[in-house]
Amino acid sequence: MAATIFEFFGYRAADASDLAKRAADTETCPISGNTCQKSFNDGVISGVCAIKPITSEPVICCPIRLYSDNYRILSDIADRVFGPDLKLIAGRRAVKHAVDQQEECVAVFGKGWGGELRLPQKSKKGGYFVDWVLAKLNDQGELIEFVAVEVQTIDTTGTYRPGYEALKKERSIEKTTAGLNWENVAKRILPQLIYKGQILQREELCRSGLFFVCPAPVFERIMERLGGQEGLIRYALQPASITFAVYDYDMPEKPVSEGLIPLKNTLNHSTTVYKVQEAFNNVTLPVENVYRDAILRALGSTTSE
Repeated sequence: MAATIFEFFGYRAADASDLAKRAADTETCPISGNTCQKSFNDGVISGVCAIKPITSEPVICCPIRLYSDNYRILSDIADRVFGPDLKLIAGRRAVKHAVDQQEECVAVFGKGWGGELRLPQKSKKGGYFVDWVLAKLNDQGELIEFVAVEVQTIDTTGTYRPGYEALKKERSIEKTTAGLNWENVAKRILPQLIYKGQILQREELCRSGLFFVCPAPVFERIMERLGGQEGLIRYALQPASITFAVYDYDMPEKPVSEGLIPLKNTLNHSTTVYKVQEAFNNVTLPVENVYRDAILRALGSTTSE
């Protein structure tokens, strides 16, 4: 597989503006405002937000890229679950805000906000953790309900190091051997969704289940693995919900060469953890005797029973 770097330190690789160059020179992520967290094995900061396979559209490979527009994905989910216009407050400050302002608010627990929640570990591996917890508080600072949020992009295979070197030195785009690790959809992403969805349905105050935020190409590949979106019947939000919240680039009709590309919420599909698990287990098998026929071909035989 071959691909080019599509976004580099937040900006399009083709963006030669002073802002784009400054972000690369200072290794700053314009989404978080901090030093980029993506790095190569040797510790060199890579700055790669998205790659573009030669034969398809660009795919976001850094979760922080989905936090653009001041963590809009979190406010989108809070609006849908709790109602519009509630303020999002870092978790540990939320009670004081609710009481002092005499207003409902949303306590946010997650990296860079209220910190991760301390939860019991599964075999010392932290299997219960989710990326974000949004908790609605009343005007007395009391917990009313909460919702869990997972944010997932896609890992890469191969290497985009030559593309990084070309962009760093000359702001030029070079083809790389980078690819996308779609195997993780079946091996890691879906099993985790099912497991965490089952845990959350037992929480009396988690009335809307789990939201799974991902780029459009990742959602499309998940749907391929599950046999198609039409097989996942839509349900209203409930404790056993898994809601796929899909985001994609909001490309203008007239292409522009500079600035961050905004993201848009293209789809929200709510189903249940049971439907996802059922579809995941419903494996489509190949025709019979595929191993036998492969062996015969390898042996040079052209006949089979």
